[in-house]
Order: sequence, then C-alpha cells, then structure tokens
Amino acid sequence: QVQLVESGGGLVQAGGSLRLSCAASGRTFSSYTMGWFRQAPGKEREFVAAISWSYNSSYYADSVKGRFTISRDNAKNTVYLQMNSLKPEDTAAYYCNGAIGVRPMWAVWGQGTQVTVSS
Repeated sequence: QVQLVESGGGLVQAGGSLRLSCAASGRTFSSYTMGWFRQAPGKEREFVAAISWSYNSSYYADSVKGRFTISRDNAKNTVYLQMNSLKPEDTAAYYCNGAIGVRPMWAVWGQGTQVTVSS
C-alpha cells in the first residue's frame, strides 16, 4: 500500500515562496505520474500540478501556471512543488498522489501540509 508524507507548508505573506515535499513509499514510485492537489476550506479537492515518471512532461492548473513548478527525484521517491508569487487564494491543504490526468490515482491520502498565504 502506498504511503505519502507531505511537508514544507507554512504561513507566508502574499508574493512569497514555499517549497513542498512529498515522500512516497510502498509503490514503485518511478513508474507513476505524480501530482499535487489542494483543498481549501469548504471547497472540493482540486488538481494543482503533475509530472510524468520520466520527467519529460508536466502540466498545471491554469490558476498556478507560471508561478508553481513541480519536480521529482526518483532516487529519493520524492516529488516537490516550488510555489512562487503566492496569493491568498492559494491558501489550502496540499496533498500529493499519483495522477491520471487531473485526477488522483490512489484512494489513500497523506496528512497533507497546510499553506496559508496572508494578504
């Protein structure tokens, strides 16, 4: 069974940056497209970004395109999300998962990491 542990969230002012990490275990990590998702209070979980297993393809939600960058290190079974030019509307709990298009692959979720952007 896959296990996902997210970290790196925090409180930041608008315009600031954060780097999130997700450590995965229990699966052949390098075989899967990995993604980041987020859920704001009172809203459904939404897709943020994903990166293919071979590094050669990444895609983003329109709301974060040009500000966020997803990357991965298959040797460390870790996927990252560099978030720049943060906005208050980026405030949410952030989660990683396998990705099929813009949908999560697995039913299992980690505990997430909270990102709060103050105006």
